[in-house]
Amino acid sequence: MVLSVKKEDLTKYHGKDTWFPLQPVSADSEVQGKVHLELRLSEVITDSGAVCHKLATRVLECQDLPIVNGQCDPYAAVSLLGPSRSEAKKTKVKRKTNNPQFDEVFYFEVTRPLSYTKRQFDVEEEDVDKLALRVDLWNASNLKFGDEFLGGVRVPLKVLGQAGVHDAWYFLQPRDNGSKSVKADELGSLRLNIVYTEDHVFSSERYNPLTELLLHSAHVEPVSASAAHVLGEVCREKQEAAVPLVHLFLHYGKIVPFVSAIASAEVNRTQDPNTIFRGNSLTSKCIDETMKLAGMHYLQVTLKPIIDEICTEHKPCEIDPVKLKESENLETNRENLRQYVDRIFNVITTSGVRCPTVMCDIFFSLRESAATRFQVDQDVRYTAVSSFIFLRFFAPAILSPNLFQLRPHHPDPCTSRTLTLISKTIQTLGSLAKSKSANFKENYMAVFYEYFNEQKYADAVKNFLDLISSSGRWDQKSIETPIMLKEGFMIKRAQGRNRFGMKNFKKRWFRLTNHEFTYHKTKGEAALCSIPIENILAVERLEEESFKMKNMFQVIQPERALYIQANNCVEARDWIDILTKVSQCNRKRLSTYHPSAYLNGHWLCCKQSVDCAPGCTPCTGGLPANIQLDIDGDRETERIYSLFSTYMSKLVKMQEACGSKSVYDGPEQEEYSSFVIDDPQQTYKTLKQIISAVQTLEQQHAQYKRDKFRKTKYGSQEHPIGDKSFQCYIRQQSESSTYSI
Repeated sequence: MVLSVKKEDLTKYHGKDTWFPLQPVSADSEVQGKVHLELRLSEVITDSGAVCHKLATRVLECQDLPIVNGQCDPYAAVSLLGPSRSEAKKTKVKRKTNNPQFDEVFYFEVTRPLSYTKRQFDVEEEDVDKLALRVDLWNASNLKFGDEFLGGVRVPLKVLGQAGVHDAWYFLQPRDNGSKSVKADELGSLRLNIVYTEDHVFSSERYNPLTELLLHSAHVEPVSASAAHVLGEVCREKQEAAVPLVHLFLHYGKIVPFVSAIASAEVNRTQDPNTIFRGNSLTSKCIDETMKLAGMHYLQVTLKPIIDEICTEHKPCEIDPVKLKESENLETNRENLRQYVDRIFNVITTSGVRCPTVMCDIFFSLRESAATRFQVDQDVRYTAVSSFIFLRFFAPAILSPNLFQLRPHHPDPCTSRTLTLISKTIQTLGSLAKSKSANFKENYMAVFYEYFNEQKYADAVKNFLDLISSSGRWDQKSIETPIMLKEGFMIKRAQGRNRFGMKNFKKRWFRLTNHEFTYHKTKGEAALCSIPIENILAVERLEEESFKMKNMFQVIQPERALYIQANNCVEARDWIDILTKVSQCNRKRLSTYHPSAYLNGHWLCCKQSVDCAPGCTPCTGGLPANIQLDIDGDRETERIYSLFSTYMSKLVKMQEACGSKSVYDGPEQEEYSSFVIDDPQQTYKTLKQIISAVQTLEQQHAQYKRDKFRKTKYGSQEHPIGDKSFQCYIRQQSESSTYSI
């Protein structure tokens, strides 16, 4: 059974719940594409002096034919159909194309009554009703089952009218094979809610006024008076506004200042730190959409391997005694679930170095706004970030991996239950709540969570949140206390600052914060050397041949490189990743480096003698933190314009609310209470600019439609003739006045 809706009919069902009848699946009913035909009826005088008419049928071309079994070798079969005739002629086969150019002409004789003596060029009604032209498209197949039907069209000769000429495009239609029809109610129906969007996108200059107004939103004081915030206020759902806004700001590289501005405004309106970012506000929806777009690759590399394993192994993990099967053991199931939670928790909390930069910058602004607003609550800087990365990113992806492209299909019920239990536990671990067991309504979950009531889990969450909320942008360093990211003993080679100093190896205590990379003689002592993060130009491995030592890497600075040996290969990789992470936004990062050391007057790798010679090997590029998104900025502005146009009445009402708040000193009027208006005058000014820009675009769209309507002829390539509207077209043709020669 199949349900099909033609593209040209989608607008009829937009936003509506509709029941569609299911139809039997048939190769003859699944057609697509269109054909261009030209018909011409001419008078011909035979040798005997009799007058007859010939129909010249020209098959010009087809477009968008279906691909059958990986190929399309189309040809057209043309027939003149009548009560006593069925002449068929074929075009040549066009190989390997679904847009064939035929341009072939076929002639058919149209017989006339012997009593025909009028010189008027007018085909008699009863003759036209009996004749029709049939054009079928076929795929020339080498299979023994024969050629495949691609679609056809039946054109009554009545369309020729008085002029005797007809030139038009037609949508191909399925054929009636004469089989017994199946009633619609015999196969059932399917209820669908179709949302169809068709954007007519102009050139950039037409959108510039509205685009610039939107992009300036982050700099408007207060941000609630900005165009982007106004869009969130007038839309029925915040998600409607968030999707095109995030796409637009990401396209122009301005998502971080915009989200930071609206997040700061929301934090300042929040009274209780425990409810921070808990609602479905414009801020929450924008951050959700940003994580969805920028963090999809991050989610894939972090969770997909372990999710695949869970879905494949099918280990029993039910810990609810009521739901436990007779063959299952509660303690065994708890241990299976505990191992899964531990593994997923570890892959998440060790994935901070792969978190996309744009997400880290947003988390940095959330952390700073929350810490400034609620200075007494020391945990709010963590919960502000965890409410997104755990509650809205990792936990939903674990719960429904198919919705995040981690699995092709929804898991089976047993696996789905396992993922639900894991998701609930991970969500609670990430929340850093004071009393974890109290968060669970179910007693069996509170008992299970006792496994994780250890300080190491809270420390791991805080370290992870510290890393992903540590911005790499040096214009944002305003937190007074630097965030400690990693520390430990390693061996470093002396940098030779003194001309006659010995370049030997010494054990030192290394410490990395989001501000600097330092080393000390021992832990707790003053720093012997401090390297500001902005001075780190690259972090790369060092080839073993340099000093005959394993697990070495180099931190490259403007004047020299610091050579360091880690205790093992895993630790070396961790230090390289985290140092690369915190320095990846540095403007002067190198594109090439020397994989070996500079010793005895030359580089061991490329043998150059100048110690400041450019690198000979491309840098590894670090981590896939910045994913390039294919976004059309003009298309997003067009969608935002469409939203403003749809909610124009709310824009006008918001203007009235601004006027009311400006002059009314009493309690806020109830009819305007749904809008957030902090500055009535600035908001009114923004609304006036929005309405002006929207009205200008409405006029341009209306003019475009008028021009297109004048230029687009029914039956043209842009507007082919379809089956439902065909009879109307014939009727219009027959109602035209008689033309005589």
